[in-house]
Amino acid sequence: MERPSRQRQREEEATAQEDEQVNCPECGSDQIVTDADQGELVCDDCGLVLDERQIDRGPEWRAFNHSERQSKSRVGAPITETMHDRGLTTTIDWKDKDAYGRSLSSEKRSQMHRLRKWQERIRTKDAGERNLQFALSEIDRMASALGVPRSVREVASVIYRRALNEDLIRGRSIEGVATSALYAACRQEGIPRSLDEVAEVSRVPQKEIGRTYRYISQELGLELKPVDPKQFVPRFASALDLSEEVQAKATEIIDVSAEQGLLSGKSPTGFAAAAIYAASLLCNEKKTQREVADVAQVTEVTIRNRYQEQIEAMGFR
Repeated sequence: MERPSRQRQREEEATAQEDEQVNCPECGSDQIVTDADQGELVCDDCGLVLDERQIDRGPEWRAFNHSERQSKSRVGAPITETMHDRGLTTTIDWKDKDAYGRSLSSEKRSQMHRLRKWQERIRTKDAGERNLQFALSEIDRMASALGVPRSVREVASVIYRRALNEDLIRGRSIEGVATSALYAACRQEGIPRSLDEVAEVSRVPQKEIGRTYRYISQELGLELKPVDPKQFVPRFASALDLSEEVQAKATEIIDVSAEQGLLSGKSPTGFAAAAIYAASLLCNEKKTQREVADVAQVTEVTIRNRYQEQIEAMGFR
């Protein structure tokens, strides 16, 4: 089967050949030209207009080679899963300005207000779409607060849509499922955000998030790898203003601990925090347990317990 781009190119070439083979019915001339400005097909010899009001189906941009032609596209934003209508419907701006930036008259403003109201009603036709619109806005709000990239928002939106389509929302709060979808997306995309951090920007308790997360992960068959504590090291070290030497030493401590099976059943953030603390002592850039605990959002007790295990794994007593 031919690829769409190659097939489209052949169709355009065939259309061009057909245009070239047209003869003037008045004088029989084959000198037929296209007036792009007027949208007319005209005989160059006798001036007969063979066709008018032609639609230019070509692109509005120019390309000078094949790679430029492939990289460019027609105007319009790409389809996105982060909007309930995938960004395909029209949005009427709230600025009440015309194309030249001038303020609208009171009559026009009133008209635009009515149009916006009806447009919003059209965009969300039923309860399912209103559910989706609210959930995706929550995902966007929390993702912004967490500072995660757009790819995570897209993945979280896809996960929520799947949960909605498979009727996994019933009996659960929209916010809870939306938060769980965002946490799952962070794990899928390898973005280090702990459950504590996600719960902090959510409007539901952490216990509900964890319970809902486990449920939708199982029901949707999400393939989620265990969180690697090393993912948290750069962020924690940066927040504590520690050097790359400390980061490298913390990574080494985690690797040695993993070889001895110490990561099983341990909190990744707690383990990373303890490794940062141990590395700061070894590299003479000492930070207190309280400073590290505040950045990692864990308790000092957790750091002390993991620290003791790590220094034993490294052979220090």
